Amino acid sequence: MLSPWAVDEMRTADLNDKRLNERVTQILSDFGERPTASIPAACGGRTEMTAAYRFFDNDKVTFDKVLQPHVDQTRQRIAAHAVALLVQDTTEIDLTRPESRVVGAGPMDGSSRRGAFLHVLEAFTVDGTPLGAVWAKAWARVADEPSMTKAEKRKRRKAAPIEAKESYRWIEGLRQARGIAAVTPETTCVCIADSEADIYEMFAEPRVCDNAGRIEWLVRACQDRSVVVGEAASEVTQMREAALAAPALFAQEITVRGRTPKTACEDRARRQPRSTRKAIVTVRAKSVTLLPPKRAGQALSPVTVNVVLVREDAPPEGEVPVEWVLVTTLPIGDVEAVRKVVAYYTVRWMIELLFRTLKSGCRLEKRRFEDLDRLLPCAAVYLIIAWRTLMVCRMGRSCPDISCEAIFEPEEWKAVYVTLRRQPPPSQPPRLEDMIRLIAQLGGYVNHPARKDPPGVQTLWLGMQRMQDLAWAWCTFGPGAPNGFV
Repeated sequence: MLSPWAVDEMRTADLNDKRLNERVTQILSDFGERPTASIPAACGGRTEMTAAYRFFDNDKVTFDKVLQPHVDQTRQRIAAHAVALLVQDTTEIDLTRPESRVVGAGPMDGSSRRGAFLHVLEAFTVDGTPLGAVWAKAWARVADEPSMTKAEKRKRRKAAPIEAKESYRWIEGLRQARGIAAVTPETTCVCIADSEADIYEMFAEPRVCDNAGRIEWLVRACQDRSVVVGEAASEVTQMREAALAAPALFAQEITVRGRTPKTACEDRARRQPRSTRKAIVTVRAKSVTLLPPKRAGQALSPVTVNVVLVREDAPPEGEVPVEWVLVTTLPIGDVEAVRKVVAYYTVRWMIELLFRTLKSGCRLEKRRFEDLDRLLPCAAVYLIIAWRTLMVCRMGRSCPDISCEAIFEPEEWKAVYVTLRRQPPPSQPPRLEDMIRLIAQLGGYVNHPARKDPPGVQTLWLGMQRMQDLAWAWCTFGPGAPNGFV
């Protein structure tokens, strides 16, 4: 039985073969019901498993074509909102396998690790509910010549045009976001990125769309650039210094996410370990004009932007203070406008949860493909499933009082309800928040009346997998079977 959400998401699938269109819908439905299971276990039989592997081995099946129908549906969801936050970020797909190298996988970070990279432009509402991917790019690096020294590599990289560098993906993402803004003129689209996107060419990109709409952007700064302050264009200073000189507009409490360094020898301040904690930050804002860097054979123009400085003035002893320098085209004319800038940037962390769901929940890196060209279409399928899982989790927080049948089928929520409550299902579907807590309980969430914190995405994806088994039993030999209980 096909999941209705999978049918809706693949409605515009076009793989140049009707059978392939039907197969991708079936695969999305099967994998979505058991995201953590192996492909043979998710397919449920030898015939279905063989068909799935043949599908990924078909030359007509590519990463972009599998993802495209989901992109089409995402655009429709974006058009239904006044503001859409288009967050872009990159994640590694580690395919290191000492016993057998994956064909097409490239070097990761100069070590023996092999794999690929996935750059995603994901749409979110202002409260962090994911709307889906609007663009994604996957690639593997080509190994440098062994004879080249580090100085030669650095010189070659510096001389290369921006279009030939990996960092060009951020500009591509902004252009894709501008295209989304063009087809959704009633929606304010804001492209958000972390400090890797601090590229002057990105700041200089045109913002106006063909239909006179425009794209806004918000980037966390990595470089303290030279700027001009004031209309006289005579006061040259550094960006952070200019923002720090502005008066404090307000103080706000934020949650600082904990982190652990990837390597024991990590010495960068922004990569040092820290625990999750609350922090009081002060916020300042200033309009400045960025002075362009010198580029060989290229003349760049100055760009006027707004800078929002979010700074922790009194961190706990031994803790590195929190500081964000946010560069944006969003307005900063009043305190409420600046609050929106900070609130929009905090949504960027949601894409980290998406990647965690993709790699831990869907176990993308554990899929035993021998060729990267076969893995990438599978990655597109699991990217859609990761969106669906995170969307369900967030909707339980943003829309707690709507009917659970907005997301779950009757046999799904009824089977869970009867299993956990040990009583017949009610005549009216429960609230979405209540049902999500019950489903997460199947995944290990301790659901007691006094608990206020909502379920996390991990307990939810585990619970949803068990929910599918209960729903299958409900429809096969339970109350949902054609002849009732067998």
